[in-house]
Amino acid sequence: MDLMNVSLTILGLLFLFLGSSIWIGLSLFLVGIAGFAIFTSSPPLNILSNILWNNTSGSTMIALPLFIFMGEVLFRSKISENLFKGLSPWMNNLPGRLIHVNIAASALFAAVSGSSAATTATVGKITVPELLKRNYSESLSLGSLAGAGSLGFLIPPSLVMLVYGIMAEVSIGKLFIAGIIPGIILAAAFSLFVMFRCIVNPNLAPCGDLKYNWKDRIQAIPQLLPVISLILLVLGSIYTGWATPTEAAAVGVAGSLFFARITGSMNMKIFRESMLGSVKMSCMIMLIVCGASYLSVAVGYLGIPAGLTRFIGTLGLSNYELIVILSVMYIILGCLLDGFSMIVMSLPLALPLIKATGFDPLWFGIYLVIMIEVAQITPPVGFNLFVINGLVERSIFKISWYALPSFVIMLLVVALLTACPEIVLVLPNKMIK
Repeated sequence: MDLMNVSLTILGLLFLFLGSSIWIGLSLFLVGIAGFAIFTSSPPLNILSNILWNNTSGSTMIALPLFIFMGEVLFRSKISENLFKGLSPWMNNLPGRLIHVNIAASALFAAVSGSSAATTATVGKITVPELLKRNYSESLSLGSLAGAGSLGFLIPPSLVMLVYGIMAEVSIGKLFIAGIIPGIILAAAFSLFVMFRCIVNPNLAPCGDLKYNWKDRIQAIPQLLPVISLILLVLGSIYTGWATPTEAAAVGVAGSLFFARITGSMNMKIFRESMLGSVKMSCMIMLIVCGASYLSVAVGYLGIPAGLTRFIGTLGLSNYELIVILSVMYIILGCLLDGFSMIVMSLPLALPLIKATGFDPLWFGIYLVIMIEVAQITPPVGFNLFVINGLVERSIFKISWYALPSFVIMLLVVALLTACPEIVLVLPNKMIK
């Protein structure tokens, strides 16, 4: 079979399995096994054992379940509830009022959880009932949450940055630092859009009876201190060189347990639920990572990435044209796959092209994270859409319509970072030599 037929066969099998009720991780394994069995004489199971060992034995991957456990503790404790109460007095006088709590709380929680789904679920569980009860616009409330919840991937620490750093052999510490400015820009863009909408139509965010003064704002600061302290603890330990990302994850777990305890929201039941939730989430992510790695090896054996790289190379694309094509590819993949699968499946193709055209792999990591954020709000496999659907029981496609402005904002930020890559690179180049 020629390369085109092989590629179409693998793609057809991938759509077949992903369109069935089989788990994503198992689907990736099955397509990889089929590729080896049909097109090569290599023993699929021997290669499978090597993939499983290589993807699970590294010390860096220990950070993954630790960050997930930290997010589970914060999700189930009073820390997340206090975050809403502490932010409300500071946001109430802005156009859009408490809708900005969606964005600010997501940005703060993202800096300690590392997970988009955990950020969306935690913030949405607290903000959505309050906003809808106060007759805020449903479309703006849910749409802003869908977009801002994805900041869990961009604002460090980030689970997908960990996976990308491991696979692309890029410094995880530099990746974390590189995500700070783009994360702030994206959060600010979400807030500016909310302000614009509410200036045009003030009825989207009614005033209500809540009035806050500076005394209320000052008194609210202690409710923000646990989250701010965790941010400083986790990120400070990494940036000062006191701890590796894995060790910082352990520090974050200890800090979240401590703050949950002193706020009176930690008991054995919550501890067990947090442990069980983190085990389930970690197993799901590891299954997907291993399955996608195995499929990537199979695709590599078949010569598909090298063939596609040669083909795209013959097109004579400029740097910007390449980014446009990759962006379209990631938008399509995002409709079908989760972020971890997108990284592992696309990296063998995309990374050589990026390096060949002169883009920095560190910059590409941030670009890829934002494209994965876009995937979080594109149906039918947008994780944030599923999370919000569980909160308000609206249809996935209705929520995705609400999230359309966030989709456009993310693509505009991608265009900005492509035109000015120094926005991504300036901090890591100055802080880590």
